[in-house]
Amino acid sequence: MRFEFATATRIIFGPGTVGEVPSLAAGFGQRAFVVTGQNQASAIPLLEQLNGQGIEFTTYPVTGEPTTTVALEGAWQARKVGAQMVIGLGGGSVLDAGKAIAALLTNSGDLFDYLEVIGRGQPLKEPSAPYIAIPTTAGTGAEVTRNAVLASPEHKVKVSLRSPTMLPRLAVVDPELTYSMPPAVTASTGLDALTQVMEPYVSHLANPLTDAVCRQGIQRAGRSLRRAFDNGQDTEARKDMALASLFGGLALANAKLGAVHGFAGPIGGMFPAPHGAICARLLPFVMETNVNALASREPDSSALARYDDVARLLTGDDTARSADGVAWVQELSQALAVPPLSDFGMT
Repeated sequence: MRFEFATATRIIFGPGTVGEVPSLAAGFGQRAFVVTGQNQASAIPLLEQLNGQGIEFTTYPVTGEPTTTVALEGAWQARKVGAQMVIGLGGGSVLDAGKAIAALLTNSGDLFDYLEVIGRGQPLKEPSAPYIAIPTTAGTGAEVTRNAVLASPEHKVKVSLRSPTMLPRLAVVDPELTYSMPPAVTASTGLDALTQVMEPYVSHLANPLTDAVCRQGIQRAGRSLRRAFDNGQDTEARKDMALASLFGGLALANAKLGAVHGFAGPIGGMFPAPHGAICARLLPFVMETNVNALASREPDSSALARYDDVARLLTGDDTARSADGVAWVQELSQALAVPPLSDFGMT
């Protein structure tokens, strides 16, 4: 057996931990480029603490999912103000934008030199600028991954800027930052998180380390996603989902993903649908198709046995089989009122 496991240089988890960021950021320099979501008001406490630490900052709001243009413009602004570090505070789109900006801040030249699929896919020449990733949703796990997903509207596709040197220097996962997520966002991001602990678990690249975090993530999402959807102030459920999201990022970065995300990239590039919403809608159908295909083609497959494991972890029933897991996910998706993809123009 041979495997590798790479992640952010340092991970800090726990309620209130966002308050530790300013003093830690001071170790990276005195000028920060802070990438936020559209609602910058949520960043005010952090910005005030950075100011109190003597750190100058420039903010850069990202609305919607990041594009190649957003990344290039952000890198240009960060370079212009002499940023020594990048801080991303927001959902997966914000974290990916910040990750791309940190990479481009130290790597000049054409972005398409480095992009996969539509670019040349060349390796980054220099390590990224120090990057601090602070998620405010519980879904993508982008705080511990080595790539940034960028949309290219002209190509109608989403592609990755990827490098081992893009892993954040510091990931701070504070469940309290997720309490204000509305139910619909809780549902779509939460099902994305569930997908990202399930797909690496049944991957041919799974290893003992990814298995451990996936099993924990599946259990926690199974018992807490519906609770967080029903009551956003359920602190234990929010903690579980923040951990499931983190574990999904750790797993996918080291054991890869599957068909849900394989479809989600092209669909997200062609239609104005949030990534989490696409994954949430596809998960029960892809899971059912995979289980049925394995049962008919390779009934003795180790992957099918792992789907049995998933079912037992989700349901808490030691006798559950893969079909029970499919039914459980289908029922959960209905309970969370996941919208059809036709709502985003897909027919």
